[in-house]
Amino acid sequence: MEDHDAGAGAPEVGVSRGSPTPSGQANPSTGRYGRQVQPRSGNGQAGDTSHDHKGQNGSHQNGKPKKRRKRRRGRKVFARDETRPLAAGASVPAANEAPAARPPQPAAYAPPPSAPPRPGQGARTPPPLQELPVFAALDLGTNNCRLLVAVPTRHGQFRVIDAFSRIVRLGEGLTANGRLGDAAMDRAVEALKICGDKLRNRKVRKARLIATEACRTAANGVEFLERVEREAGLKLEIIDRQTEARLAVSGCGSLVERDTQGVVLFDIGGGSSEIALIDLTGQRSPRLANHIVSWTSLPVGVVSLAERFGGRTVTRAIFGAMVEDVAMRLRAFDGRDRLSHLLSSPKFHLLGTSGTVTTLAGVHLDLERYDRRRVDGLWMDRDSVDRMVEKLVGWDFQQRVANPCIGADRADLVLAGCAILEAIRAVWPSERLRVADRGLREGILSELMADDGVWRRGRQ
Repeated sequence: MEDHDAGAGAPEVGVSRGSPTPSGQANPSTGRYGRQVQPRSGNGQAGDTSHDHKGQNGSHQNGKPKKRRKRRRGRKVFARDETRPLAAGASVPAANEAPAARPPQPAAYAPPPSAPPRPGQGARTPPPLQELPVFAALDLGTNNCRLLVAVPTRHGQFRVIDAFSRIVRLGEGLTANGRLGDAAMDRAVEALKICGDKLRNRKVRKARLIATEACRTAANGVEFLERVEREAGLKLEIIDRQTEARLAVSGCGSLVERDTQGVVLFDIGGGSSEIALIDLTGQRSPRLANHIVSWTSLPVGVVSLAERFGGRTVTRAIFGAMVEDVAMRLRAFDGRDRLSHLLSSPKFHLLGTSGTVTTLAGVHLDLERYDRRRVDGLWMDRDSVDRMVEKLVGWDFQQRVANPCIGADRADLVLAGCAILEAIRAVWPSERLRVADRGLREGILSELMADDGVWRRGRQ
C-alpha cells in the first residue's frame, strides 16, 4: 500500500510555488502517487558541478608554436573519516549527536559535467551533490510510514535525494483495543526495515526519526518501538502534540506568501489532528512557527473517526454525526478566537496538509492519476471545497475506490477526513484554502538544516 508522497524527484523543497495560475493550479513541483520514487541526480541543469572543462587548444605566438604542457587530469581527493554506514541493528544518529566529519559521496549521484563559465563570471560554482551534507526525516504515523532524505541547496531550501512512503495503518484497531495489533506492527516493521536500509546506505549527518499519535496512546507503544530498534535498527522518538504541530507549520512555511496576515494551518492525521493559529501582522520571522499564537491537537483523526462511525457506508446522517463530534472538541479549544480580528480579511486563509486535502484537490482537478506537481500549493475557493465534499459524501464506497486519487487504501477514510475538515471550516470560515502536499518530514529537515547552520555557511 503506497501513499501520496513528495518523492525524490522534487527539484527543491522550501520554496513557495507562488500565486496560482488563472486556472487555479499551482506551479509544479514533482512527485508521484502510488510508487516508491527514485532519486534524480543534481537539479537537471548542466551548471550544477564542481569543476569546469576549459578544453583550450594550443595557440601560436610570434610565429612559434606554443609548447603544450601535458596536464594530468586530476580528481579531488577527500579524506575519509572513521564514520561507517550503520550496521544492521544500529540506530541512525539522533538530531543532537555530533555530525559526521565529512558528508557522503555516493557514486550514484555524480553531477553532470558543467558548461564553461561565461566571461566575467566568477570561478565559484555550487558544490557537487556528493559534497553536500545529508539530512533525513522519518515520520511513523497512525496511518503512514514516510521517509525523506535531502541535501541543502539555496538558503531555506533543500533537494530530496531519496524518499519512501507506505500506508501501514499502524493504528488499526487502536481505538477499540487501546493497543497496537500484531498485523499492524508487522506491516510497520517491514516498512521501517526498508527505511533503515536506505539510511544505512548513506552517511547521514543528522536525522530525526519520530513516531506520533499511535505510539503516543497505545499501551504497547514503547514496547513496539523497542522491537523496531531490534529488528529494523532504527531508534524512534515519540514526540508530543505541540512538537507535532510546530513541525507541521515549519514544513509549510514557504506556502505562506509575504502579504499574508493570518493563517489557520491544520494537519489531519490518522489518530490526531493538529491545528495552529498563525498571526503574521507583526514583523515576520524567517521561521513561520515563531508566529503561532495558539494551537491544539484533537485526539481524533481519519482512522480513529472512521473506526468509531464506520468508513465504508457513510450516510449523510452519519457524516453529520462525525462533523458534530469534531465540532464539540473544537468548542473546548480556548484559543480558537485568537485570529477573530483577521477572519474577514482577504489576507487570511486556511492551509491544509494531509491526505484529506490532497485527495480533495486531486478530485477537484479530475486527475487520472494523483500528481503532486499539480496539487502542492493549489488554491481552492470556498465553493470548490463545498462541491468536492458534497460529491464525496454522495459517492458510495465503490465509487470512492474507483477514483484514482482515492483508491482502495483511502476509500474508507476519506469521508472521516472530510468531516474533520468541515468542522474546521465552520470555526474558521475562509474564502480560500491552500493545499500542501508536505508536512512533518519537511519541517524536520528545515529545522535540522537551520540548526546545523548549513545555509549560513553556504551564504558565506
